[in-house]
Order: sequence, then structure tokens, then C-alpha cells
Amino acid sequence: MTTARVTFIVLVGLLLLTGCSGSSDSAGAGDGAAVAYASAGAEAADDAEATAEREVITTGSLTLVANDAETAADAVVALVERAGGRVDGRSQQRATDEQEASAWLSVRVPAAKVTDTLTAAEEIGEVANLSLTSDDVTRQGKDLDARIAALETSTERLVALMADADSSEALLAAEKALSERQGELEALRSERDYLSDQVAMSTLMIDVVTEETAQFEAGGFVGGLTSGWNALVAFASALLVGLGAALPWLVVLGAPVLVAVLIARRSRKRPTLEA
Repeated sequence: MTTARVTFIVLVGLLLLTGCSGSSDSAGAGDGAAVAYASAGAEAADDAEATAEREVITTGSLTLVANDAETAADAVVALVERAGGRVDGRSQQRATDEQEASAWLSVRVPAAKVTDTLTAAEEIGEVANLSLTSDDVTRQGKDLDARIAALETSTERLVALMADADSSEALLAAEKALSERQGELEALRSERDYLSDQVAMSTLMIDVVTEETAQFEAGGFVGGLTSGWNALVAFASALLVGLGAALPWLVVLGAPVLVAVLIARRSRKRPTLEA
């Protein structure tokens, strides 16, 4: 094997090891060259952190109390769409004799418009049980960016090596390494896109209920009285069902016992003959 061919294969091997190390930082694998490259990337990221915009994922949940749950749900959808958001999920329950109408919504709104959206929602109904959480993912985003940059550099070098390949063996080795790097690169880009979407669009889970339902869920004397009455009705219904199920068995098993008792009583009342 010529010296040029050996040199080419060694370079491909080094690129393969470097790419593997960059794509498996979470597992702690890598050689000295990959660690040095990652360290340089981390230092550059730390230098820019002071001026970079932080990435925060905001999620929330709330209960919206309104006179008409269906109308209020439609108004929420319109509000979200006006804010540049979208509805990811919706379920609705019409009013029946046993329960009031209600609705459930999972919406995505631009993170910068969460406060304005909640303020506007107060015009639709009463906002209750509001909960907002924030998760800072700035470092996670920077880590993904560094790994993507490392794989992009590795891919570009492999493409250049393929152009200079002087044998089919070297070309196949470079193509295999390139295919692996491209697959890892696409996976990281997909993960980064998902993270960026979570940062840009906040998720809100909204329960839309009527005032009657809200009062019942709030508890108090009325809620306790209603709960107690419902429990009593449920117990009485269960008791009647149990008696109805047991009655046929009582008839079948009780008849022979009753006949035996009557025969025993008659035998006791029969006068004994004196000798």
C-alpha cells in the first residue's frame, strides 16, 4: 500500500473518531482531539453567553369560568389565532341533565404574547387556577449548536477527502463515515428544531367550565351538600341493586328451610301417648 493511501485512510479514521466523540458527548466517549475541539466550542459559547438571548420554555395551565362553555371555547380559539398561535387539541362536552357543558383546549401561543393572551382571556371569562412554569434551556441549546457545528465541519472534511481519494477502498471508507455523520447531523438538527419550537411557542392547557361547575369544584357548603346528596343517592341505588340480586336466592334457599322449621314445630306440639 502506498504512503499516500495509508495517509488518506488514517485521516478518514481520525475524522470518524472525532465525529463519534462529538455526537456522543452525553455518553462521555471521545478521544483527545474531540475533547479539545469540544472545549474550544464550549469556551466560545461561554464568551457569547453574556450577550446571547436566553432560551426559556414556558408552559401553563388555567381554568376559564364562563356562562357558556362552548361559546367561550370558540372565543379562546379566535384569541389564540389572532395572537399568531394555533390549537393542538380540543375536546368538548355538551350539557346534559347530569352535568354542565365544558371544554378542554391545548393551545400554542408565541412566548412573547403569553401575558397579553392571558389578559385578553379575562374578557372571555374569569381566569382561575392559573399556573405558569419556565424552564431555562439556554445551555442545552448551545450544546446542540456546538455538536451540530462539529458534525458539519466533519462532514465537509469527509467530502473533501472523497474528492481526493485515490482508491476504491479509501473512497468506500470515506462514504461510510460520511453517511454516519449525515445521519447523526440530521438527528441533531431535528432535536434543535424541536427545542427552538418549544421556546418560541408556549403551551397552555385550558379548561373551560361554567359557573355552576366552578362553584361545585370550589367546594364550600353548597359543594359539600351536593356531594353528600350524590353519595347518599349512589349508596341507596347500590343497596337496591344488591337486594334485587339476592332476592331470587333467598326464595330458592329459604323455602326448604321454612318447610323444615314448620315440620319441626308441628312435631313438638304433637301430644305424647301415655303408657
